[in-house]
Amino acid sequence: MAGRRRVWRSGAVGLCLLLLPLTGCGGGQSPTATAVNEVQQVLDRRSAAVLGHDETAYGRTGTRSSYADLRAVPLAEWRYRVTAVHRDGAGATVDAQLRYRIRGYDKAPVTTDRTLALDRTADGQWYVTYDKPAKKAGQQLWDEGEVTAVRSAHSLVLGVGQSEEALRGYARLADTAVPAVSAVWGTDWTRRVVLLVPKSLNGMAGLLGAPASDYQGIAAVTTGEAGGSGATPADRVILNPEAYAVLGQVGRQVVLTHETTHVATRAHTTPATPLWLSEGYADWIGYLHTGRTPTEAAPELARAVQGGEVPAGLPEDKDFGFTDDPTKLAQAYEGGWLACRMIAAHWGEERLGAFYRAVGAHKERAGAVEDALRKELGTTLADFTERWREYLTDQLGG
Repeated sequence: MAGRRRVWRSGAVGLCLLLLPLTGCGGGQSPTATAVNEVQQVLDRRSAAVLGHDETAYGRTGTRSSYADLRAVPLAEWRYRVTAVHRDGAGATVDAQLRYRIRGYDKAPVTTDRTLALDRTADGQWYVTYDKPAKKAGQQLWDEGEVTAVRSAHSLVLGVGQSEEALRGYARLADTAVPAVSAVWGTDWTRRVVLLVPKSLNGMAGLLGAPASDYQGIAAVTTGEAGGSGATPADRVILNPEAYAVLGQVGRQVVLTHETTHVATRAHTTPATPLWLSEGYADWIGYLHTGRTPTEAAPELARAVQGGEVPAGLPEDKDFGFTDDPTKLAQAYEGGWLACRMIAAHWGEERLGAFYRAVGAHKERAGAVEDALRKELGTTLADFTERWREYLTDQLGG
């Protein structure tokens, strides 16, 4: 977020001091400001060429290598805002924000930081030599290679290094997941998902801007900005093709339905929502109608309960961290799932949905679960926790 500019009210001298870095008191532009304007104009033309599918015009602004990589992406918006120009002899390194929006899916532009290098021709024209993620920014899918796009009734699947047949398989799973989620959660969401399928685990990590080791064995994640303002960018479901490949058909569908649930519930998932509820609810919808028993769907927690180790309380947010202890992580997901399953069984599916929304509507985390338990389920946190512990023993202890 840009810092707030100080407003000077002490006369013309103060105003001139404020504007000096941009224009100077003499009225003419500084060399830096001139370079910013010139580079901005080049990037504006480059953006127009992307949206106009004009490869020739794109090439006149610099390297064409990225054009082929992103041309399959259905863009409704693509524009840069130059934030800094660092001159280096005849060339420059440029800091910029890229804002883009996928047509039919994104309610607002996605913003990401980019670093570009530009050189100047003999006649003084700027042209782009490379465009890559800024140092601390994640990659975009087209940074990893040429994107292939597959559209279906409820999804847009974008892949790199994947066959069109494979991408259509993912689209079929999404087209099953979206109606399944809507049937339980309701239809007050876009009912469309964007799936990103990189070539490998390393590609997934690149999109998330994190080490690959953080996502080893994780089949998919959903990115997105929690909030409920209605103006947040669309979620992206990012698949790990290596982990996904070892799943059976039921497992693949559970994963896609789980992630689709996160997309559907995003507007009601806020900082007040604990992870045991958001992940447990997504698993609950994911496992509906699969025929999986509690011991089949929660094997790690079942082993613990059968060994006399019933958790003392509901999973905490820290239990969902990607660590070197996959058993602890699995038990956290399984405990959240069984908590939601218990609510649906005892109070009903509609009350479970109402409880989820009530928690997310709370202004802060403190008291959110307690207030929603009292309002929607007529119980207390202590009573609910004890019921849950008894439910674990009943469902997993045999």
